[in-house]
Amino acid sequence: MKNIALKSLAAVIAILGMMFSTATAGDSHSKSTSDIVETAVAAGNFTTLATALTEAGLIETLKGKGPFTVFAPTDEAFAKIPKADLENLLKNKEQLKKVLLYHVVSGNVTSADVVKLSSAKTVEGSDVAITVKDKNVMVNKANVVAVDVKATNGVIHVIDSVIMPPAPKAKKNY
Repeated sequence: MKNIALKSLAAVIAILGMMFSTATAGDSHSKSTSDIVETAVAAGNFTTLATALTEAGLIETLKGKGPFTVFAPTDEAFAKIPKADLENLLKNKEQLKKVLLYHVVSGNVTSADVVKLSSAKTVEGSDVAITVKDKNVMVNKANVVAVDVKATNGVIHVIDSVIMPPAPKAKKNY
């Protein structure tokens, strides 16, 4: 029963992915000619992400060979962060880089793969939790709202919240 539900969910996600690809990149069956950064910028709803990637010095990394899987927060997702907190994050290059790399997984992890996972190791080094419930996929507490946006160097899955890496564990003094 669970296997049938996962297959159904994968089909729904694939359809959503095709709809998003068609809306943002033309024919969903054509091979992308843009890298992850170019694809996100062309979509028009990732300007804050593009700014953050620039501030963190990660543009060239995500334009690199890859493949990368990016759980990309929209401008609306970034708007959920209080303005002062977002401004502070954009000024702290190391913390910003850590947060952004927490949204990236090495490899080309499609929606069909994502729904089979309970977690994934990010480029930042920590794991993100992946849950599938009632045909909804979540990465940590962010909803996946569009999937399988193809790029020449990987794939983008759109999320509705910025996910934050776990705080470093305090070292015990003895």
